[in-house]
Amino acid sequence: MRAMILAAGRGERMRPLTDDCPKPLLRAGGKPLIVWHLEALAAAGFREVVVNHAHLGAMIEQALGDGARWGLRIAWSPESPALETAGGIARALPLLGKDPFLVINGDVFCDFPLRRARTIAAQMHAAGLLAWCVLVPNPPQHPEGDFALADGLLDAGRKGLTFSGIGVYDPALFRGLDPDAPARLAPLLREAAGRRRVGAELHEGRWIDVGTPQRLAALDAQLRPR
Repeated sequence: MRAMILAAGRGERMRPLTDDCPKPLLRAGGKPLIVWHLEALAAAGFREVVVNHAHLGAMIEQALGDGARWGLRIAWSPESPALETAGGIARALPLLGKDPFLVINGDVFCDFPLRRARTIAAQMHAAGLLAWCVLVPNPPQHPEGDFALADGLLDAGRKGLTFSGIGVYDPALFRGLDPDAPARLAPLLREAAGRRRVGAELHEGRWIDVGTPQRLAALDAQLRPR
């Protein structure tokens, strides 16, 4: 099973930190944010990882190389301009293969057990699902949430939980998208959820949307050894 880390965002809310440093390379606990993901993926048994990038993307490639130091093989999917979430995934599909794949937002910190992605893929196949979203309790900065959970399926007609930025997707979800055009993920999920083809689960462990300098500093303080 392959994985993709979304790393193409400009990081507007992180400015001025991201004026000269791409957001995935901002450090918390002594490591770039994206390295926490790479280490977690390697520990979960993943070996092939796709990373997209746009803003200052060459710096990301230079910092991470081919991924060998983590026991991974990184394939790069550059974008110019950035294609948003669904567009970035559509561009990277040739690198992701024909089977369901795991996707992680590069700007979240989460202890969701990534090994479970393989079980999720099997569940998706058995139930004919196109996607599976990991939901979390709403953080203070997003009190309304994005979706709801109903009998193991994503309920796009109600809110109450927040999409974590972690999901497993079948390539068919992105069929028909122009790989050179920006496209958002939420409309695809809503349409498929309306056909009862998106599974979901609640993760109540650690999850942080590292979207502002203040939240980055708070995470850094949590991760640094005392």
